[in-house]
Amino acid sequence: MNAVRYGDYSRDVSGWFLGMTGAQLALVTLAGVPALLALNAQTWGLLLVWLPVWALLAAVLLVPVRGRAAGRWFADLCLHAIGGATGWTVFGSRAASGTAEDLSEADLPGVLAGIRTHDGPPYGQLFTRPVIVQNSAARTWAAVARINHPGIGLAEPGERDRMGAGLAEMCEIAARTELIDVLAVQVRTVPDDGAERAAWERAHTRSDAAFLAVRVNALLGATLTPAAVRTEAFVTVVVGESRIGRAAKESGGGVDGRARVLHGVMAEVESALRGPVGCTAVTWLDSAALAAAVRTGFAPGDRGQLIAADLAAANGAQLATGVPMAAAGPSQARAELRHYVHDAWASVTDTILLPDSGAVLGALAPVLVPTTAGERRCLTVFLAPLPLDRATRMVGREEMSATTGNELRARMGFRQRARQRRDTERIGAADEKLAAGRALVRPAVAACITVPATWPVDEHGRRLAASVRAAGFVPLRLDLAQDSGFAAAAIPLGVGLPDRRGRR
Repeated sequence: MNAVRYGDYSRDVSGWFLGMTGAQLALVTLAGVPALLALNAQTWGLLLVWLPVWALLAAVLLVPVRGRAAGRWFADLCLHAIGGATGWTVFGSRAASGTAEDLSEADLPGVLAGIRTHDGPPYGQLFTRPVIVQNSAARTWAAVARINHPGIGLAEPGERDRMGAGLAEMCEIAARTELIDVLAVQVRTVPDDGAERAAWERAHTRSDAAFLAVRVNALLGATLTPAAVRTEAFVTVVVGESRIGRAAKESGGGVDGRARVLHGVMAEVESALRGPVGCTAVTWLDSAALAAAVRTGFAPGDRGQLIAADLAAANGAQLATGVPMAAAGPSQARAELRHYVHDAWASVTDTILLPDSGAVLGALAPVLVPTTAGERRCLTVFLAPLPLDRATRMVGREEMSATTGNELRARMGFRQRARQRRDTERIGAADEKLAAGRALVRPAVAACITVPATWPVDEHGRRLAASVRAAGFVPLRLDLAQDSGFAAAAIPLGVGLPDRRGRR
């Protein structure tokens, strides 16, 4: 029995005319006006001079180079240079400088600067208080859960297909709520620090143990612990202010009103995670747990100290545990052209483009496998369910664009290519599924590798790209936006990728 191959997706943005958006079509048309005027006036010299200029301008506006047009590259490079000259690409925390006044207030760099956290009202039967994450810049509210899942590596094909269907069902539930903007599923493969093993050894070591047994155990720990990894997963539910605002007023308004509405969404997502998706545990994070998750996102090596302190406090030791939200971010951070430096660590982030041939569930597993002891890898999948009316308009526009392009190619005598036929069939299949009540979901994937800053960062970035290609996908480095990419791929706060749509 073969696993199901998922390939029923199409281009995220289809242009209004021959793949061009409205802005591109207007600019190309305006650039061609001098040529038309010269043709009308029969000024052949001016026409011959302007035609190559028109073609060059069209190429700059339309031809993508590593995901962006040449004009977009130039604009982004200018913005990055301005940011470097004004100091915007360098971050220093208030806690490191000793100017932090409120330790519960988040102090994070870049696109995370607008993050604020609030302790919500009691939730669930245990009356826990999950933290509510407010992003003032994006005008969103979010809640973060740590999940435990048995994985699909040893699952039978039938069970794997059921989990895939459960994930699709969760996306449909999210679309039907008409509240959820994004579901972000993040998986981290973290080098094992041996904190739990060391605590267990201290608690179970016998004074009369044989010297040889103690020596062998120490050698095994010293050899195997650096090569071992731990896996942790998070799910972030993001709700936009435009969707939650009216319902929040009916629930009392303010942060508590938004938290009560968000609690209902969290309950629906949790039921889907525990049920068809197959999670064995779903724990919504409070302020302390979220601060630790953010801190270990920026500094993977700090996890051992945090776990050791928690275990010692549980055994009665009098010491401080956890980390305040004001110190959860990096002390120093700097955005380079092709990587991101944060404290003693450096990260490289790639986006992942979907292959035309489709993929099976779990195909991205090689991306999470470290190639060297000490690497930390992160993978975040953003699932944005679209409302039914918006999805219907989008599919109708794509169908119109595909039909217009096929008719023009047929009249011009060009043969329809296999990829064009496949895209047309995919659009028709999406229309049929929407009519049957299924949801249209916009996916995005970001992968990140983090290593000590003294290591060759570019080499490990190439290894990440090689792992993406080995999984059957196409990597795309987020040049000039590595800080934003790292926040999306490694920090579970619901901050997504820049809203620029390209191939998929």
